[in-house]
Amino acid sequence: MKAFAIPVISMLVWMAWTAPAGASPRIPRDAAEVLETLPRQVDGQAQELQRMRTALSSAPHRLQLATALARRYIEAGRRESDPRYFGHAQAVLQPWWNQTAPPAEVRLLRATLLQNSHRFAEAQADLAALTEQNPGDAQAWLIRSTVHVVQGQYAEAKTACARLSLLASPLVSAACIANAAGLSGNLAQSEGLLRTVLARYPDEAAGVRAWAQTLLAEMAARRGDAAVAEQSFRSALDADPRDSYLLGAYADFLLDQNRADEVIGLLRMHGRADALLLRYALALRQSGKDAVALVAASSELQARFQAAAMRGDTVHRREAARYALHLRGDGKTALGLALANWQVQKEVADARILLEAALAANEVQAAIPASRWIRAAGMEDRALATLLGKLDARVRRAS
Repeated sequence: MKAFAIPVISMLVWMAWTAPAGASPRIPRDAAEVLETLPRQVDGQAQELQRMRTALSSAPHRLQLATALARRYIEAGRRESDPRYFGHAQAVLQPWWNQTAPPAEVRLLRATLLQNSHRFAEAQADLAALTEQNPGDAQAWLIRSTVHVVQGQYAEAKTACARLSLLASPLVSAACIANAAGLSGNLAQSEGLLRTVLARYPDEAAGVRAWAQTLLAEMAARRGDAAVAEQSFRSALDADPRDSYLLGAYADFLLDQNRADEVIGLLRMHGRADALLLRYALALRQSGKDAVALVAASSELQARFQAAAMRGDTVHRREAARYALHLRGDGKTALGLALANWQVQKEVADARILLEAALAANEVQAAIPASRWIRAAGMEDRALATLLGKLDARVRRAS
């Protein structure tokens, strides 16, 4: 089997997860105002990106340089939890962005950025064209599977994983199939498969191992095994301590365990990403120890969500729904956002906020189609099961 190169794997793992939402507009008071102080470790990266930008500015149609810079921007956006890099990546690809059939390397990056902005149909069109043109494109098959999973299209995701298994390493292949099968009625078996394959291939790249450990942690958490989930989350963090998706998933686990202080410590320096700032604010609320910080974080979130709405940006409706429900106590607004989000993506977290909002707004009928879908898909999750039980009880009382 053909294995991915390490840099490609790092980007592939990022592609599989939702990126943070864009920051709100910021207008400086004067030209001398310092907008942001970057960490020292970013200096080298910034210099390299500047060097590549300078080289590209004199010849913007240099395909190899443009795609290399776009990849670097995407990797930087993931690593720094800074969504501005994704806009930079699209700008670099502008000479080819609107082409019906751009070069394959541009098409893959375009699909990645489209997926990141939840333009799933357009992303899948690019991915289908890529895999038809080159059935050996492992990256395209993996992203294709991921997009299917996000949309709840598990049979299609498994088909893409089957094609990937002929091209990728055993661990990447196992993670792909476990991700799809674990959400569609085979949770325990998928977790067991992935854990076995992970143990057999201890020398895989750190990014791949972090991805696999994160999946295992989420599976264990859905089963209600907190100890196993904790162990897997910590192993994933050891491999990749700055991954924004991993930080968010671990924070959600800790919040469910009422370990707010740990979330505050974990995310204090990650407020640039809306999804992580949300969890930080939720932890402050759960902790009840710093009302001033909670007001500041909540106000910043409100400004960001309002700015996104003005831009017509609907990428983070799930986070906006959680903000409305858990920080503002507005069940009706949360339900509207959660229902709109459910039309686009159907992950466990999407199902959970929808059920929570329907119960809080006392509009349980609105969630019945989603509850039927969850059961038909075979989605297993202890928290969802509890919410479904409450929903059913409310429906029975109302009938």
